[in-house]
Amino acid sequence: MSIWSRIVNLFRGERLSREIDEELQAHLAEAIAKGRDPAELQRAFGSALRVREQSRDLRLIPWLDSLRADAVFGWRQLRKRKVTSAAAVLSLALAMGAGTSAFRLIDALLLRPLPVAHPERLYAFAIQGFDPGGRFRVTESCEYPLFERMRAAAKGQAELIAASWVERTELTYASDQEMEHAYRQYVSGWMFDTFGMKPVLGRLFQESDDLTPGAHAYAVLSYDYWRRRFGRDPNVLGRTFRMGSHIYQIIGVAPERFSGTEPGTMTDIFIPTMMHGGVREDDWAWIRSFVALRPGIAPESVRDRLQPVFQVVQEERAKGFAGWPTSRLNNFLHQQVLVEPAASGISGMRKDYWRALMVLAALAGLVLLITCGNLANLLTAQAAARSREMALRVSIGAGRWRLVQLVLVESLLLALLAMPAAALLASWSAPLVVSRINPPDNPARLALPADWRVLGFGLALAVAVTILFGLVPALRASAVTPASTLKGGDNPHARRRWMRGLIAMQVAFCLAVLLLAGLFSATFERLSHQPLGFSADRLLAVETVAAPAQRPVYWDQLAAHMRSLPGVESVALAAWPLLSGNMQGGFVAVNGQPASNVLSYSLRVSPGWLNTMKIPLIDGRDLRPGDLGPGAAVVNEAFAQTYFHGEDPVGKLFERTRGGGRFEIVGLVRNAHYQDPREILPPTLYEPMWTGDPQEALSSATLLVRTSMANPLALATTIRREVPRAWPEFRVSNIRTQLEINRSQTVRERLLAMLALFFAGAALLLAGIGLYGVLDYSVLQRRREIGIRMAIGARPGDVAWRVVAEAVSMVLLGALAGLAIGGSSVRFIEALLYQVKLTDWDMLAIPTLTLLLATLAASLPAVLRAVRIDPAATLRSD
Repeated sequence: MSIWSRIVNLFRGERLSREIDEELQAHLAEAIAKGRDPAELQRAFGSALRVREQSRDLRLIPWLDSLRADAVFGWRQLRKRKVTSAAAVLSLALAMGAGTSAFRLIDALLLRPLPVAHPERLYAFAIQGFDPGGRFRVTESCEYPLFERMRAAAKGQAELIAASWVERTELTYASDQEMEHAYRQYVSGWMFDTFGMKPVLGRLFQESDDLTPGAHAYAVLSYDYWRRRFGRDPNVLGRTFRMGSHIYQIIGVAPERFSGTEPGTMTDIFIPTMMHGGVREDDWAWIRSFVALRPGIAPESVRDRLQPVFQVVQEERAKGFAGWPTSRLNNFLHQQVLVEPAASGISGMRKDYWRALMVLAALAGLVLLITCGNLANLLTAQAAARSREMALRVSIGAGRWRLVQLVLVESLLLALLAMPAAALLASWSAPLVVSRINPPDNPARLALPADWRVLGFGLALAVAVTILFGLVPALRASAVTPASTLKGGDNPHARRRWMRGLIAMQVAFCLAVLLLAGLFSATFERLSHQPLGFSADRLLAVETVAAPAQRPVYWDQLAAHMRSLPGVESVALAAWPLLSGNMQGGFVAVNGQPASNVLSYSLRVSPGWLNTMKIPLIDGRDLRPGDLGPGAAVVNEAFAQTYFHGEDPVGKLFERTRGGGRFEIVGLVRNAHYQDPREILPPTLYEPMWTGDPQEALSSATLLVRTSMANPLALATTIRREVPRAWPEFRVSNIRTQLEINRSQTVRERLLAMLALFFAGAALLLAGIGLYGVLDYSVLQRRREIGIRMAIGARPGDVAWRVVAEAVSMVLLGALAGLAIGGSSVRFIEALLYQVKLTDWDMLAIPTLTLLLATLAASLPAVLRAVRIDPAATLRSD
């Protein structure tokens, strides 16, 4: 009989039994018809039941049939305990859903390879060393002239591909009043060919499209953007749009699964790198370099070719760093080239969030372990109730493995029943977490397909949790001794000790989650409420571009026109907004001394910028319209403390090494955070927006507009319309509120606090339920003992104290272990914290008090049940 027929027979049990009985009766009737004596025939034939079972084994797969029978029996057991089973399934679904959601995020951001040809041969160029500020770093960014020289050096062994960061930009397919946002990425013209891609529509870039700066204003759309924006309209080919100062023509649509090289941000529009304004700038690091190795080439071989080229370029650039401190110059010259695996792309979000994702996975894992501990206790209690059943099974010949299989199959049914709800939770929660990664106006977009990788993880997780919460109870249930159990001699104390140990483990994990939640919540609270040194209320950052670049007089006229608009209080120009992530810095020398090793930040601003930003002036004056740079400068308190030891710096001189020039300090202002609110406030100088050079022209700047309206974005439409009206060459590229920029600095902390509090609540609830279950079981097992104590005079308070003492002992043991787990994990998450320590009294007191209150709440039902025991009724029933 074929394997398939034997498998099919598993699901036709009654019909198969009838067929076997009919066949046996036919054989007996045939023998009798041939003259055999019925009595002798019955003796020769033997037990009909044995023959029937042997026939079934020949027509079935015995071990698979036993699994089917156990599954049917397990399903009946679960249906008998509907409420308990539903609670177990829901708690398991919560834990498994959280774990699957964490896996989806980790897989999408860290593990999933790009949909390109031979991703295993894809590497990334990186630079390792100390930055000008003296901090060790690894960065993937480089300048395009450096990229061209390295590409030439790697010929024959690898192809280098340039790809910019994916940036949100404004564009229009019609008029300026119909601006919309899209995500743009500049890429090498040969990228698609190197990645082995074919267009869905039209054509993709070729190398000839990326040879001359500004010569080929072509665009390739991603499939996702083509679907969302154009509904897969094939007539999109040839359409044009304006982005910045260029008109681009759409020439094709990229393959469906490819959405850029930066996981976490899905590209909408691809542009040739030669259309970027920085392709000829040797100090503008705006690209990342992919290294696609030829077959059989080792990455070390390519690195050995790139390092000398990089070193020569660094030495050439260092010639312009006159006056740099020797130590900083040596750091600059001793940076090393790295060639790192990049099969899954290069992502800034990965650097920012990989540690946070590991924390998310750890929290989900702790909640899963708490859930498994609860279910293990539940199955242990149920095994105690079924001990006589198990003893009878052993008595009639069931082996130990058969009993283990019986309990494990029931556990597996719980896990499988939880899987659909877990899948729904993961499908909802993973996109929700992604939507919280970036600010609302610039959401992260991460591909989260529910494919075989996710399905495989879900099945593996179901098997793993089955083993975690089902194996030990199954082994304990299968170790039953028939004689002792049937006489009522089973020892309940050993079982209670096992269950107490599991509760202590749950409490340990719960306290660890509570401690982490407290640290992350305090970090977010302190970071989001710390003084920044300026006022962001009612402030708009209007990023403006000019094509062609415009002279200072026209920028000043634009600012003056903005000041005349209704609802505008003040307007100032700056190179970029504070806390936007941009930075310009250099080293400073005072009193003819060598330049200091301390990196100083600088920002070009117009007169009135301090007033617009509400940065208090301590001494001296603000910049004036006649001030030019280098010349006058306003410095902050950190600058005065670093270079003048806290003395009044107004009227004193200093020189800047990079960019040159001597400055006179005309004003001293309060410290204001420049790039990152987490960093120690650096020395900062604010220099004039214009240098006075007759040839000076600027292609981009930011208008800081303080409004009189509670919602400053109400002026966005008016500003977008009035900017080109002031001068036709000006366009608004982006408008953000300063509050949005500030909040973008705490997105990671907000996300971690939100998730940690969710997991803390889930862990506390599950641990409380587990503690309640164990105490209730303990009271039930000890009801005879409690009845005797009450009969001989024990007061209700004594009985209550014994129950509470049992709970407290478990909680204390678990709390000590939880403190150890929390303390050991702090080192890993230290980089995610801000001005908080585990040793702070509130970081320890709040989780401990919360756990104590949960313990008392979980103990109360068991206490009430214990003190209400009727001694006479209990002793009479026993």
